Amino acid sequence: MKYDSGHRSDHVEDRRASSGRGGMGGSALRIGGGLSVPVILLVVLFTVFTGGSSGDLGAVLEELDASARGAPLDDTAGIGIDPANDPDAELVSFVSFVFDDVQATWQDLFAASDLGYRPSTLVLYRGGTDTAGCGYGRAVYGPFYCPADSRTYLDLSFFDQLRAQLGAGGDFAQAYVIAHELGHHVQNELGVSSRVRQQQQADPGSANDLSVRMELQADCLAGVWAWSALQDDLLEAGDLEEALAAAEAIGDDAIQGAGANPESFTHGTSAQRRDWFTTGYESGDPNTCDTFR
Repeated sequence: MKYDSGHRSDHVEDRRASSGRGGMGGSALRIGGGLSVPVILLVVLFTVFTGGSSGDLGAVLEELDASARGAPLDDTAGIGIDPANDPDAELVSFVSFVFDDVQATWQDLFAASDLGYRPSTLVLYRGGTDTAGCGYGRAVYGPFYCPADSRTYLDLSFFDQLRAQLGAGGDFAQAYVIAHELGHHVQNELGVSSRVRQQQQADPGSANDLSVRMELQADCLAGVWAWSALQDDLLEAGDLEEALAAAEAIGDDAIQGAGANPESFTHGTSAQRRDWFTTGYESGDPNTCDTFR
């Protein structure tokens, strides 16, 4: 993937020098061009749990309260390690670029529906770190998004695991992971996350199914961003294949192996994750990402 080497994001909080080594706890800039796709998805997602009319955006938006949009963000983000002394400086640059590019895409899409988009902050850490509302995050669980503080958490060592243990290497596999987690931020901004949690509490028997649908939707939303990256000429040969390989590698059936138990799935099968990412990528349209129907 093409990117600006040396890029540093204003929305990255670097805790690598101070975070613990306990083990990531999870639940999970556009350059030129623009997206003209209307965000009808905003209405569709709201009405999944309200039963309202998908044609009345104003009425649906009135149902949102402050809690559905997450906790206020801390504006103290920044890169805390001097790039000159950072062995992961180039990877941090790439991650920062992708993080900004994905968020710029969603900022444009939200603006197309006259909605404000509050950016997430990416927290880089090593081993473990505290979150504001999601407990103590540990690297062993992989990248995650915390809806309570609207932050995305990433231990860069996960990319080594993705390549060496799961067989999904390449920079666009890494970009897919980041775009997927920001898909959860989009869900949080829209109030989808809170509605899903309410439904899970009301009907515990549906909890796993709803979790799968949330994860598959985040995959599809990641695909929508990948489409915008293609339009901006950021993709290179083999990038799509890298993302699809990553999506397949982290399917529930692939992770559980021969003894996979479908009733315990919370993220979707390899085929489902690949197919929903592809749906977003081929359409570039968030309206195709309604995994709840």
